Formats: sequence, structure tokens, C-alpha cells
Amino acid sequence: MIKIENLCKTYKTIQALNDVNLQVNKGELFAFLGPNGAGKTTTIRILTGLTRLSSGRVMLNGFNVENPGIESRRQCGLVPQSINLDQELSVFENLNIHGRLFRMNKQKRIRKIQELLDYVEMGDRKKTLVKNLSGGMKRRLMIARALLHSPAILFLDEPTVGLDAGMRRKIWALIKKTQQHGITIFLTTHYIEEAEFLADRVAFLDRGNIVVVDSPGNLINSQGTWALDRLMEDDMETIYFNDRKEANNYIAIRKDSFTLRRVNLEDSFLALTGKKVK
Repeated sequence: MIKIENLCKTYKTIQALNDVNLQVNKGELFAFLGPNGAGKTTTIRILTGLTRLSSGRVMLNGFNVENPGIESRRQCGLVPQSINLDQELSVFENLNIHGRLFRMNKQKRIRKIQELLDYVEMGDRKKTLVKNLSGGMKRRLMIARALLHSPAILFLDEPTVGLDAGMRRKIWALIKKTQQHGITIFLTTHYIEEAEFLADRVAFLDRGNIVVVDSPGNLINSQGTWALDRLMEDDMETIYFNDRKEANNYIAIRKDSFTLRRVNLEDSFLALTGKKVK
């Protein structure tokens, strides 16, 4: 569905992406994780035709993103990190313009708009001006817009940034429901628990290089099951154990104060890159 071969992107003297190779399968929810400046957004911009690659090849559902025409762009819908809706237009008008840009006929366009507004639980907001919507509603509207022309692939670039925990959960449910309809989803996020909860597989990206690709479960298990965090003078030390009893025995013979918790995906990312996702 998504095939990336030897992808490189250079901005003057900066190597944003360095020989990236990746394949995402049909119907998969794939998360792309990395610290700021790792190359996540650059990758999505190349995949969606917004930025030219320096070298390599990218195929979306069999179409080369470098070929002229709009066939590869028809394969994907994009929810960007920033809100790029027309604030002075209504919910319906924003969707209607998108449908016309993709040359959807009027009857199909109107029907699909209503279907998608019901799908994102905004069926009663059709006439509401976008500027009067909450942040969560704007995010849901952007997902509806990205799905309007029936893409095979949905790209989500930080889809829950700036939302509170409750609204993030609602967006997560919407994303999982979208995947159940057979759509391939490519996600970037700063919220590592988001990738841990949603993704079938994740890739860790660091300085334009893919460090590892695997399922969240496999990556977590590679570190252990239980983690002990000990606050130091200017840092945090974490020790990993496969057994809770073993961890408790370690605490019992020491005078330091520890916090015992389950190992998570961020532990794996830190172990492999030495950095936090932020």
C-alpha cells in the first residue's frame, strides 16, 4: 500500500531523511515516532506530494508520487498538524469545496458529506461556522474532509495535538473505527501512548534514519515487564525487570525511593535512541 525505497531529502546542508526504506500494508495502522526534527513531517509531506524528494522512490497504492497528474494524490487523505480549515465558512462549505476540488459529482458529494458528518458525530453542525467550533470538533471535521474523496490511505500528522485527554480519546476511537473500514492509516504523534494504543506497528525515526520497525508489544517486551524509576540529582535512572517479585526484592535491599510501574513504549524508544519523543 505504501512502499518507500531509499528515500532521501536534503535541505541545503541538512540531511532531513537518509536512505529510508519502509513498507506499510493495506489496512494497517502504522505509527511514525521520533523527536522534534527527526523527519516525521518531512516524510508525510513527501508521501502526500507537498514536498519533492531528493532521491529514492515512493509508491502509494501502486502510484509513484513523482509522476505527473493527481492519481497518487487521489490515493491519500491528509489531516495536517495545523488547523487549515476556512474559519469564515460553515462546516458544510469547507467539505463541499474539498469535494469539488476532487471533482466529485454534486449528488455523490452531498450524500458523502452528510454520511461523514454523521460518522464524526457532527451531523447537527452542518451550518455552523468553523470559527465557532471547539478544537476537538475542528479536528474531527479535518478527518471527515480527508475521507471525503474515499482515499485508500489516511495520513494523520499529530491529529490530537493541543487537545485534552478526553477529546484525544474520542479521536482515538474515531481513528480505530476508520481503520475498521479497511483504510490504511499512517500516523505521526508526539503522544507515545497514542501510538502504543493505536498502532499495529511503529517505526522509530532519529535524525532522518529509521532505527527499528516492530509492533508496540514486541518493542515493549524487549525491555522487560516492570520498570523502577529512581530520581537522581539532575536525571532519572530506570532499571528494568521481567518479574515483579524480582523488582520488589531489589527495592527491599536499598534505601532509595523508587517508583514501580509497567514498561511502556517510551522506554523502548529511549533505550534505542537516548531521546524522548517530544
